[in-house]
Amino acid sequence: LVRAVVETFSSYCLHRPLLLRRPAALLLLAGASLMSSCTTVRQGEIGVKRTLGRLDQQVVLSGPKAFNLFLTTIIKVPVTTQNLEIRSSLPSKEGLSIASDISILYRVKADQVPNVLQTTGLAYENILILPVFRSAAADVCARYLAKDMHSAERSVIEKAILTQMNGVLITRGFEIENVLLK
Repeated sequence: LVRAVVETFSSYCLHRPLLLRRPAALLLLAGASLMSSCTTVRQGEIGVKRTLGRLDQQVVLSGPKAFNLFLTTIIKVPVTTQNLEIRSSLPSKEGLSIASDISILYRVKADQVPNVLQTTGLAYENILILPVFRSAAADVCARYLAKDMHSAERSVIEKAILTQMNGVLITRGFEIENVLLK
């Protein structure tokens, strides 16, 4: 389709005087600029405008959005529940290392997205969530025996890790919904 448009435009311009070629080229350039300065913020995402390096504190809700192509970008952050899967070795009370698969279900609070981007950036999983989890998991699991991690005590361990993580992350704009040990 693009190739056909370019060929049609080229053949049109070749048969027109030079003065008529410029408005057509300018019109094509203006149309291309207009199309590239639009984006769609999807359901489950929040957008934040960044103009000349400064983040706007007002969030952009879902739907089509236009912005200044040369000065502004819209950063999109998912606010739906995310699943972060980790394979880790957890310490037990008797000093053993227990290999575990863990799922962390979390979400970014919609009203806190500008603050999250300002303080942590888009790599928040590696910068904030994983280190907080590793610290909380090591602290909580070291209080329990290895056999407790495979029994009914597992739900108590999961809730303790969840509570400790939320204590740190809720003020930073994140909500840990669940921690699942497997």
